[in-house]
Amino acid sequence: MTDRIPTFDLAAQGITTRALLNWNLITAPLVEHAIRRGEGLLAVEGPLVVETGKHTGRSANDKFIVRDATTENTIWWGKTNKGMTPDHFTALKADFYSALAEKESLYVQDLFGGSQPEYRVNVRIITELAWHSLFIRTLLVRPETAQLANFIPEFTIIDLPSFRADPARHGSRSETVIAVNFTEKLILIGGTAYSGEMKKSVFGILNYKLPVEGIMPMHCSANIGAKGDTAVFFGLSGTGKTTLSADASRTLIGDDEHGWSDTAVFNFEGGCYAKMIRLSAEAEPEIFATSKRFGTILENVVIDRDTRQLDFDDNTLAENSRGSYPIDFISNASADNMGPVPQNIVMLTADAYGVLPPIAKLTPDQAMYHFLSGYTARVAGTEIGVTEPEATFSTCFGAPFMPRHPSVYGNLLKSRIAKGGVSCWLVNTGWTGGKHGVGRRMPIKATRALLNAALDGSINEGEFRTDPNFGFQVPVAVAGVDSGILDPRSTWADKEDYDRTAQKLVGQFIDNFAQFESHVDEGVRQAAPKAA
Repeated sequence: MTDRIPTFDLAAQGITTRALLNWNLITAPLVEHAIRRGEGLLAVEGPLVVETGKHTGRSANDKFIVRDATTENTIWWGKTNKGMTPDHFTALKADFYSALAEKESLYVQDLFGGSQPEYRVNVRIITELAWHSLFIRTLLVRPETAQLANFIPEFTIIDLPSFRADPARHGSRSETVIAVNFTEKLILIGGTAYSGEMKKSVFGILNYKLPVEGIMPMHCSANIGAKGDTAVFFGLSGTGKTTLSADASRTLIGDDEHGWSDTAVFNFEGGCYAKMIRLSAEAEPEIFATSKRFGTILENVVIDRDTRQLDFDDNTLAENSRGSYPIDFISNASADNMGPVPQNIVMLTADAYGVLPPIAKLTPDQAMYHFLSGYTARVAGTEIGVTEPEATFSTCFGAPFMPRHPSVYGNLLKSRIAKGGVSCWLVNTGWTGGKHGVGRRMPIKATRALLNAALDGSINEGEFRTDPNFGFQVPVAVAGVDSGILDPRSTWADKEDYDRTAQKLVGQFIDNFAQFESHVDEGVRQAAPKAA
């Protein structure tokens, strides 16, 4: 496969190694390598099943950005974006390169981040695990063979789970490190086998680059209706972003990361990365079907080593079990990973307080307010010490991946909404009839019916009321949906408890938004919910 080896090789990048280099291998050889090396097992119907060890999710506290002349005034420094000194990075890089020099074999993939050619980034990913090479090849956009010979990377990611960082020498917090250097265009990932770190690193690159070009990067899923109407779904993990976008009646653009240009919504990726815990054919048929395909990678899904049968209900290895698969495994996926500019934006929240209505219509100012807020809620029992629902605010519905100040993304979104006359919706996939532990989860059939009415425009034909706490417009009745759930207060047995809980949530919104008030205009400030 010499036609898949680029002229611009590792030596041209100053990387020397004795390793056997496996360049741009495709799916079948990578699966063979992974099996032969003991990195995973084949399940009964074909997917590769792997374990990531103690890291079953992102190591957010171990991620750093090199703080230098390039980034000093362009990064939103703080809890999310923590600095690393250039000297610490230099030491880390030297030790990474020394580790590469001694490897027996390495895997290299040359890939695109972004499906719209004008705005994509060339990324080279060097990994020590075959299944990591398969993962990133599945998740990013794959060049044609003819494009590989002259491929020159703009950014390089080196992924070595066996590497152990030294906090004293490298400025890390622990033995795990994700270090991003925007000046050198180099990302080093060590001490974790969680593959999502690579994917999110590319997202971070595009989130840094694209706003300068006027392109809105988004942590969202997106699909297209039969009339060519694109819908974008923002949402944090567990709110239904992947599930609701995988609708058989609409064409899938992508499930997680996109850009919004003047001409298109384009997927940053060429694959999907879906939660697998408690997956069922009834609730999520399109995603469930991918779990029976050769070429799918299942992370931390429990497998019987004798029968090779899978148990999606077993969370022994992780609650965050994942499946990665090429986007064309979804039968109604877009052939070019792109669609027209959106007509609808949907912001998903899983409100465990049971306060928010199942759907509400937002003005552009309200949309920016809720986009910057990025609200969802954790439920009691998910973490030690969490006995009641707990509000979580992740600005832009993806704070860990947004290197620039949130107002940069918020203002881009608001201007594009205004320019395109886009309809905006807040959809609660959380609880109704009371908070978590009292009420019940919002029926997915009701959510889908409300979404369909919003996306086809029929919801606008009915009457709306103004929510007294949040000020947005809520439909009074929608065909096929029990009208009772449209007014959350009416579903609570104790109305006074609802009022207290609603005001508690309003206060949390106001407190969280204080950090943004000086960065937004008066219209957005007036879009805040009202304290009694």
